[in-house]
Amino acid sequence: NFFSLFYVFQLIPLVGIVSMAAVGAFTFSVYSLFGKSDVVINKSGNPEPWETVDPTKPQKLLTIHQKWKPIEELENVRKLTK
Repeated sequence: NFFSLFYVFQLIPLVGIVSMAAVGAFTFSVYSLFGKSDVVINKSGNPEPWETVDPTKPQKLLTIHQKWKPIEELENVRKLTK
């Protein structure tokens, strides 16, 4: 039947868009898991994983004109607690 075949052709763009969205979400999840230092899989190996994050490396996907400067008060507290 021609009309049933016509409905299948109408579903092709929907299937393509949903498939691309699923592949993009999976790809970004894998990128975040292995490519970013702020994502931690095993916290028991390092109880304070935020201490190993490099503050000079941007953690966002897109960073515009961001410069990191240490806060003296926080650095003093960090030195006292170690």
